[in-house]
Amino acid sequence: MQPFELPVFYMPYPARLNPNLERAREHSKAWAYGMDMIDVPQHGVKIWDESDFDSHDYALLCAYTHPDASGADLDLVTDWYVWVFYFDDHFLELFKRSRDLPAARAYLDRLAAFMPVDGEITEEPENPVERGLADLWGRTVPVHSLDFRRRFVLSTRNLLDESLWELANINEGRVANPIEYVEMRRKVGGAPWSANLIEHVVGAEVPAEIAASRAMIVLRDTFADAVHLRNDIFSYEREVLDEGELSNGILVLEKFLGISTQDATEAVNDLLTSRLHQFEHTALTEVPPLFAEHGIDPASQIGVAAYVKGLQDWQSGGHEWHMRSSRYMNEKAHVHDGLGMSAVRIVQSLVGTAPQRVRSFSHVPFEAVGPITLPEFFVPFELRMSPHLDAARENVVTWAHGVGLLSEGIWDEQAIRDYDLPLCGAGIHPEASPEGLDLTSGWLVWGTYGDDLYPRLFGRNGDLAGARASNARLKALMPVELSVPSVLPANALERGLADLWVRTAGPLPPVSRRQFRHAIDMMIDSWLWELDNHRLNRIPDPVDYVEMRRRTFGSDLTMSLARIAHLGVLPEATYRTRPMQSLENAMMDCACLLNDMFSYRKEIEFEGELHNAVLVVRNFLDCSQERAFEVVSDLFTARMRQFEHVVDAELPSVAAELSEQARAALDSYVRELRDWIAGILNWHRGCHRYSDADLRTTVSSAPARVGALTGLGTSAARLLVAR
Repeated sequence: MQPFELPVFYMPYPARLNPNLERAREHSKAWAYGMDMIDVPQHGVKIWDESDFDSHDYALLCAYTHPDASGADLDLVTDWYVWVFYFDDHFLELFKRSRDLPAARAYLDRLAAFMPVDGEITEEPENPVERGLADLWGRTVPVHSLDFRRRFVLSTRNLLDESLWELANINEGRVANPIEYVEMRRKVGGAPWSANLIEHVVGAEVPAEIAASRAMIVLRDTFADAVHLRNDIFSYEREVLDEGELSNGILVLEKFLGISTQDATEAVNDLLTSRLHQFEHTALTEVPPLFAEHGIDPASQIGVAAYVKGLQDWQSGGHEWHMRSSRYMNEKAHVHDGLGMSAVRIVQSLVGTAPQRVRSFSHVPFEAVGPITLPEFFVPFELRMSPHLDAARENVVTWAHGVGLLSEGIWDEQAIRDYDLPLCGAGIHPEASPEGLDLTSGWLVWGTYGDDLYPRLFGRNGDLAGARASNARLKALMPVELSVPSVLPANALERGLADLWVRTAGPLPPVSRRQFRHAIDMMIDSWLWELDNHRLNRIPDPVDYVEMRRRTFGSDLTMSLARIAHLGVLPEATYRTRPMQSLENAMMDCACLLNDMFSYRKEIEFEGELHNAVLVVRNFLDCSQERAFEVVSDLFTARMRQFEHVVDAELPSVAAELSEQARAALDSYVRELRDWIAGILNWHRGCHRYSDADLRTTVSSAPARVGALTGLGTSAARLLVAR
C-alpha cells in the first residue's frame, strides 16, 4: 500500500522523446559493463545486476530530459547519469548502510583526483565509480572553457562530498530543518550538475560575465529545487521506508510542521510549483535586462535561451521518467501518451495550480493586523555591552547632522535618538574600541535611514529606473583602489556612504576591500528586487524570500565586517567550508526572522510592505496570521539550534585543520556571531521603532519633504538590524 496519493503536479511543458533512445540504451549498457558496474560485486556486495539496470532505464531519463541531443551527446549524457546513479547506490551499500563515516570520507577524497580543472588525470582508478568518472571527464571537459570547468568541478564535488552530510544525519538520527534541507539538497541532489550538462548538450556555455548574476543563479537553483522536490515525492517510499533515509522533503515537513504524510506531500508539491513559477518569472523579467546591462552579444543570448529551454525540457522529461521508472513509487500514476493527452495534462496542471499563483499577486496592502504578541525567542547567549555606548549615542547624532541625514524630512534628531542604533552596535560589538563602535553605529544609522527613505523615494511611483541610476552612483562612490570617486555625493545618503566607505575600506588590503565592495553591491542590487515585487504587488516565493532577505538585510556586508578582525589569521578557505557557510546562514536567518516578527505590524499595516516572513508563510501555507507566526517562530528556533549543532558537531573537523592561532580566531568569530544575535534581540526590545505607541507616533509625524534626491534605498547596511 502506498504511503500517500501522488499530488497534481504543475507541468506546463510537454515531454518529448529523443529519437536516439534505443542507441543510448545499447551504448550505456555496454559502457556500464565495461566499467564493472553490472554483476560485479563491490566488497562482497552486488550493486546492480542486469535486470536492475534495465528496469531503471537511465537512457529513457536522458532521452526525455534531452530530447534534442545528438546521438553522440545522448550517449555521453546517459553514461553520466548511469555513473551518478551507480555512485548513489554504491555509496548507499558501502557506507550509508554501515554508517562508516571515516571510510566514506576517504572514498570521496580520492574522487577529486579524477576531475582536474586543468591537466591530465594521473591517479589509477580502483573501483567502478573512479573508473567511470575518469572516462567521462576526459570525454566532456576538453571542449569547454576554464570558467565552465571550474563550475562543473564545483557542482560535481558538491554532489559527491555532501553525501557525508546525509550520512552524518543518518548516524545522528537528525532530520534537517526546511531551510537547511533546501540548501543542502541542492548540493547533494545533483541538479546544478545536471544544469552544467545541459550547457554541454545545447553547445552553449552561460557567459562568464553573467554566470554569477542573481538571474542565472535563480534559474539554476529553481531548476534544482524543482527537480529535487519532485524526486522526493516519487522516492519517499524507497528512501524513507526502505533505506532509512532522512534527507527527504516530505519527511522534513512532516516533522517540522507536525502534519500527516499526505499533507506534507501536498506542501512539498506546492513548494515545487512555487519554484517553477519563480523560474518562469525570472526567465521572463530578469534575464532580458541582464543581457542589456552586460552587453551580451546576440549569439550568446541565443545560447542562453537554448540553455533555459534545456532546463524546461529537463523538468518535463524528468517528470515523465519518474512516472515510468521502476525505481520510484508510480504504480497509480497516470501516464499519458500522445500529444493530445499531454495537452490535457498541461491544462489540468495550469488550472489546478492557478489559485496559488493568483494568491501571490492579490495581497491588499495596509491590511489591519492589530496588536501582536511576540513569541519567546530562543537565544541562549549572554548579552555583553560595550562601555562606550553613551558616547557613541552622541557621536552618531553629530555625524548624522554632519552628512545631512537629519535635514531631508525623513528623520529628525528625536527619531535618531528613539531608534537608538548605537544600542544595537554596543551589543553586537561589545569589545569594539570607541572609534570602532562609532563606525558600526554609523553603518547602522545609514542603513536604517536608507530603509526608510528608499520606499518613499522610488517605491511609491515605481521608479525602478531611478533606483538603478541611484545604485550606479552609490557604486561609483566606492572605488576599490581608493581613488577619487567619479561622482560627487549629492544627498545625505551618498555623503554618508562616501564617508563610511573611506573609513572602513581604507585600512583593508585590496583583496578584502574588493570582497567588502562586492558585499555592498549585492545588498544594493537586492533593493531592485524589492522594488520590482512592489511594482507587481507580488509576495515572494518562500525560498527566494529567505535567500534575498539575507541580502536586503545586509548579511553579506555584516559578515565581511565581522571578518575584518581576523584578516591574515583565519584562512579565507575556512569561510568556504560547508560548516562555516551553514553557521553563517543559520545566524543570518535568525536575525532576519527575528526582525520580521518584531516589524510585522509596522510593515504590513503601516507601510504596505510585502517582504516579511510572516506574510510569506501566510501566503504559501494559506494559513492564519497566528499559525504563520508559529511557523516563523519555529523556523527561528530551528535555525538557532542548527547553529548550536554546527558549532558542537561539525566545526571541530574544520578547527582540526587549523593552526593554534587560527583556531583561536575561529573561536572568537563564533563568539562574535553569538554577540551579534544577542545584541540584535536586545536592540529590538529596547528601541522605539516597533511598539504600538511608536507606530502611532510615526504615523502622526508625516515627513515635511523628501526632496529631489538622487540616492538610495532600503536597508542599506541594514547591517545587523533592519526595519
